[in-house]
Amino acid sequence: MKNLTITIFIVLIVVIMGLYLVSFQVRETETALVTKFGDPVRVITEPGWYCKWPVPIQQVYKFDSRMRLVEAPVGETTTKGAVPIIVNTFVVWKIADPLQFFNANEHGSVTEAEKKLRSQISDTQNRIIGQHYFSEFVNSDPSKIIFEDIEKEMLDDFNIKQNIKDRYGIEIKTVGIKQLKISEDVSKDVFARMIAERDRKTLATIAEGNAEATRIKTDANSIKIELLAAAEARAKAIQADGDAQAAKSYKLLEADPEFAIFLRNIEALKKTLEKNSVIVLSTDAYPFSMLKSMPAIVPRSPNESK
Repeated sequence: MKNLTITIFIVLIVVIMGLYLVSFQVRETETALVTKFGDPVRVITEPGWYCKWPVPIQQVYKFDSRMRLVEAPVGETTTKGAVPIIVNTFVVWKIADPLQFFNANEHGSVTEAEKKLRSQISDTQNRIIGQHYFSEFVNSDPSKIIFEDIEKEMLDDFNIKQNIKDRYGIEIKTVGIKQLKISEDVSKDVFARMIAERDRKTLATIAEGNAEATRIKTDANSIKIELLAAAEARAKAIQADGDAQAAKSYKLLEADPEFAIFLRNIEALKKTLEKNSVIVLSTDAYPFSMLKSMPAIVPRSPNESK
């Protein structure tokens, strides 16, 4: 019984070793490249269990297909306006073509691939940043800062102009500026320019406000003159009309004073009662006494003496 157990154990070890020599597993996070006598023969991108010839006939190289992060060394570059800045750029990448990655880097070395990427990052950031002014990176007006557009240009430079995927089998997913710094001298100069720009905008705003105030005052004075002229003309018209009415009343008063006073009383009574007014007065109060009886007023003849 003991010999049987040992035999089964040995057989299991042999089977496991045999499976290890002639098969391999590809996980969800991996891709694999199979070479035959050093030459690539098969690329595997789907997870599963696969067969192969034992080493040295065939050899399997596995690559992590997950995203990786690599940062370029912090370095100084110059913007379009010749302002030096210190930037730290990073890229997020992954192996997109295992065969091309294997051929472009010694046996698919990730270390060698990242070394090449760092060199490409420096070239790209210097070229793209050199096309933009410093005010597009640092500005008191947030709407003029275009970090996202600059990072998009850098990503396009990697994937389109430099064609990283076809050259190295690498796909760049994201490019970003992790850190941006400026020297003390540049900082002083930048703040001085920002203060000058603020002062210029302040003076422009004040000048615009003064011009608007002058315009408003001018318009108000013009309207004032027009209203005064219209009021004066209206006053003169009313005065002329009053003078005419006074002259007419004076002639009537001069011709027959009692009759003229009677007509004025009638006019006053008419104006008092024209709006449904309620007035509590004695019936003897003048001119309401006229409601009881009319005075005996006879107009004078034209030839009658006053």
